[in-house]
Amino acid sequence: MRTIKQMFLWVKVILVGVVIAVILNHFVFATSAVEGDSMSPTIEHGERVVLNKVIYMFNQPERGEVIIIERPHKNYIKRIVALPGDTIEVEDHTLYINEQAYNETYLTTESIDNTADFGPVVIPDNNYFVMGDNRAISQDSRNGLGFIKKDDIIGRSEYIYYPLEDRKRIK
Repeated sequence: MRTIKQMFLWVKVILVGVVIAVILNHFVFATSAVEGDSMSPTIEHGERVVLNKVIYMFNQPERGEVIIIERPHKNYIKRIVALPGDTIEVEDHTLYINEQAYNETYLTTESIDNTADFGPVVIPDNNYFVMGDNRAISQDSRNGLGFIKKDDIIGRSEYIYYPLEDRKRIK
């Protein structure tokens, strides 16, 4: 008798654990595999990231954050460069936000040199301007994705967890 009770207790514990895991995965944290090199060298093709899905329920997206964008046929991982109401321009490989040069410390010299002139463009309300860190090949707000609505942002990329030797917090 006692073993049957213990067995049912274990089944309940496992079921509760599965339900909690599904809820956390659906509403709080999720994982995503990165396809392509548009965020290189920050995030490389094939790496897997953990994303925070709840962060934007309580906070607004901020400049510099790496986000996952939901689109009908594919999700994209990009960096927020400009916020609603900002004016963005790239001139002579320098990014200007609201007419002030912006230092992109996360970019390599090669990526900066591959950033072509663009703009000026004013970002509409409730929209964001995103770019990949590998500017030469990135499909982003400059050339195909357009402005990103807040509702299209799934979450913020927090951590690379795979491959194990590349584990790190995303900055």
